[in-house]
Amino acid sequence: MDFSLSGLASGFDWKTFVNQIMAVQNAPIDRIRAQEQVNLDKNSALSNLGTQLTALQASATALAAPALFSGRQVTSTTPNSTWSAVAATGTASGSYQIAVSRLATTARFNGTSNISNGLNTTSDVSGLTLATLPTATAVTAGTFSVNGKKVTVALTDSLAQVFTAISTATSGAVTASYDPTADKITLNGGSTEIVLGAANDTSNFLNALKLANNTTPTITSSGRLAALNTTAVLTGARLKTAITAVDPSGNGTFSINGVNIAYNVNTDTLSGIMANINQSTAGVTASYDGNNNRIVLANNVTGDSGISLTEAAGGLMDALGLSTGAIVRGQNAQFAINGGATLTSSSNTLDSAVTGITGLSVTVDTEATQTMAVNGNTTSMRAAIQDFIAKFNGVQSVITNNTAITKKSTTVTTAVLSGNREVQDWSSKLRSLVFASVPGLTGTISRLEHLGIDFTKGTNLLAVTDSGKLDSALNNKAGDVAAFFQTTTTGLANSLISYTTTLGTLNTKQQTDLTASNTDLDRQIGDLQRRLDQQRAILTSSFIAMESAQSQLKNQSAALTKAFP
Repeated sequence: MDFSLSGLASGFDWKTFVNQIMAVQNAPIDRIRAQEQVNLDKNSALSNLGTQLTALQASATALAAPALFSGRQVTSTTPNSTWSAVAATGTASGSYQIAVSRLATTARFNGTSNISNGLNTTSDVSGLTLATLPTATAVTAGTFSVNGKKVTVALTDSLAQVFTAISTATSGAVTASYDPTADKITLNGGSTEIVLGAANDTSNFLNALKLANNTTPTITSSGRLAALNTTAVLTGARLKTAITAVDPSGNGTFSINGVNIAYNVNTDTLSGIMANINQSTAGVTASYDGNNNRIVLANNVTGDSGISLTEAAGGLMDALGLSTGAIVRGQNAQFAINGGATLTSSSNTLDSAVTGITGLSVTVDTEATQTMAVNGNTTSMRAAIQDFIAKFNGVQSVITNNTAITKKSTTVTTAVLSGNREVQDWSSKLRSLVFASVPGLTGTISRLEHLGIDFTKGTNLLAVTDSGKLDSALNNKAGDVAAFFQTTTTGLANSLISYTTTLGTLNTKQQTDLTASNTDLDRQIGDLQRRLDQQRAILTSSFIAMESAQSQLKNQSAALTKAFP
């Protein structure tokens, strides 16, 4: 028989009785656990306070930054100006009228035009399909109009078939032909003016072949039609002039601004060679002008500076028309400051080296006159001060909320740190610190109230009570403001940094003490719990023994009754 079942023999619910006794005995543990929770709540409040103190210290550190009150901002008096300007720390405040009479431009070297072979060597263009036509702009399939008649073309059509389609659509009124010497197409309308194009054309054939209206019966392509194949190796790029200044393997070298660029006519493409030029230290950008069928080199910087090219005769430079091309010189910017003499700059960024204004740099993009005003960076100054006010108020609010004692009718409610006199004292000392006068200053600003900052009535919280006074101080007395916050040791920012460091240490110590206290309380709980467990075990064992004795007595009584009925 399992006598651990309560009341099995005796009918007495001894387990409930034991639980009631142990509940009474457990009261000391409950009290200790309640104290632990109080400590945890205090620790949480102190941790929050520590976070706020760190934020206040960071804000004070920002106020102590040397560049804060000597920083500069530049604005143009011209609305929606596209000029940009920056002023270094300490740049002299003032207004500077800058009159730009000429912008700096980039020098470029234009290679000779028409460096590729024509579309064909003869006037018979029956072997040229639109899909493979080597024009600068690829032809698209669709329709185009001649004298109001639609001509439909497919990419599989030959150029000769297109000529036939033009004649057929116009009933022979307009004929087309190709001149291999000029590399141009001519449309002939006899004595009648030819009219090309319509709003609903879907093929770009006319544009790709450079055909446009000219109010006459004859229309010829406005320029040579063929273009280089920049993605084919040089031997297949359709260059009109052969490249001969290479070794037997096809290797050659040319120089741009003293930088050597190697190539191989059998493996390199014009696109790849231009990419190598652009990625080199030559300081130029190479590009292919398909409309004029030429190579263009442009300096990467503005100003009147040259471009030098060197290669043996018969090399790639000859084939690309760069040996006989012409340089278009760049020009320097011209400007005047405050009506003074004309100055020059190779760049459109007018820095102190050319303006003579230390720390000021203005990037211009129009020929115009604008006035650039250099002032203290009051935006950053005000933001730093506003952040300080917010962080100071954050500390004060946490202290106030966690130390408050409120009474409502007959009920008194205490916050978690209401008994912590040390934390309450921190609030008072912080208030005294920020409201006090900074000693030893010779300027006009020695207290927060001189900046239009004061405590909100009836609270420990700061606020800008006179915004005009603050703006005036930042705009006109930035040096005095800097001294107020940044004077070594005694400046408000430095004093706050020192004091918040001390408070942070004290705050951490309180948290450490509370953690240690809870560790000790856990030990006490463990000791008490072990004694209670022993007491429960003794009581349980005693009641089980009672149940066993009761059972034996009942069995004996039953046996006697049965023996002596």
